Amino acid sequence: MRIKIRKTLIVLLSVFLLGFSLIGCASTSNSGANSSGTTGTQSQSSNLSGSISISGSSALYPLANNAATAFKKDNPDVSITVGGGGSGTGLNNVLAGTVDIGNSDVYATEKLAAAEAGKLVDHKVCLIGVAVIVNSDIAAKVNDLSTAQLTAIFSGKTTNWQDVGGPDEQITIVNRPSSSGTRALFVKWALGGQSDVEGDSSLQTDDSNALLATVGNTSGAIGYIAFSYLVNAGPGVAKVRIDGVDANYDNIYSNKYQIWGYEHMYTAGQPNAQTQAFLDYMTSKTMSTQAEIMGYGTISKLNAAAAASR
Repeated sequence: MRIKIRKTLIVLLSVFLLGFSLIGCASTSNSGANSSGTTGTQSQSSNLSGSISISGSSALYPLANNAATAFKKDNPDVSITVGGGGSGTGLNNVLAGTVDIGNSDVYATEKLAAAEAGKLVDHKVCLIGVAVIVNSDIAAKVNDLSTAQLTAIFSGKTTNWQDVGGPDEQITIVNRPSSSGTRALFVKWALGGQSDVEGDSSLQTDDSNALLATVGNTSGAIGYIAFSYLVNAGPGVAKVRIDGVDANYDNIYSNKYQIWGYEHMYTAGQPNAQTQAFLDYMTSKTMSTQAEIMGYGTISKLNAAAAASR
C-alpha cells in the first residue's frame, strides 16, 4: 500500500513539474518575441498617445505630411495634423502655442524678434534647395542667368526677356508672400538681400503648387520654388542655371550652388513625448531615404565649406 501511494505521489509531482516547465517555456518564448526587435520602435511607439499639430513651411509640407502618415501607422493612438501657411506663420503659431511644431525654411531669428526666437528650440531635419524656374517658352533661349541678371529682373530694372538673350516678351514675376521662408532664402542667397519687386509685373501666391502651375501657364513667367516641388513638375516649366551652376543637391553639398537652407522644425521649449518621437522619426534612416526621393537633401552630405556657410 505504501508503495502504491509513493508511486502516485511521484506521478503527480512529475505532472506538476512538467506543467510548470511548459509555462516557463511559453513565458520565455513570449519575452523573446518582444525583445527580438521584430517590432522594434513600433512596440515602444505603440504606447504613445495624444496629438501633434504642425504648421508652417510649404517647402517642408510634403515631407512632413508623408512622415505624419507613416508615423501614425505605427502609433495609431497619436493624432497628427499638418498644415502650411509659410515659415513665418509656423513660427508665430508655435510661439503662440497654437501648434506643437512650427516648420521653417529659415532660422527663427530671421522672422521673429531675438527675444521671441530665444523661446523656441530648433530641430534641423534636412536641407532644401530653391531653384529659379521659367515658363518653357523662355527656357528654349534662356537657361542660364548671372546673379546680376537675376537681381535686375527681380528688382524691376529688367522687364523684357530680350535684355537677357530671350524673346521680345514682358517678364512676369511669380512671387511668394513676405511670410514665405522660400522667399526669404531666395532673397538672401540669390539676390544678396535686395528686396524683390512688387508691382504690376509681379503675381503672388502663398501655395507652391499654385506657383508652379502659374509659371507653367503664364507666358514669359519666372519664379522660384523648392526642389521638393520639382520632383513631379510637368513640361511647362524648366530650371535655370545660376552663374552656370545647375540647381541640384550635388552642387549644394560641394558648396557650388548657394540658394538653399536647412529645414527647421521648431518647438516652444522641449517637446512632449509624442512630439519628440515624431521629431526622431523625421531624422531616422527611413525618413532620410524618403526625403531624398521626395527632393530634400541630407545634412551629413554637406562638405565643410557648405556647412560653414550656414
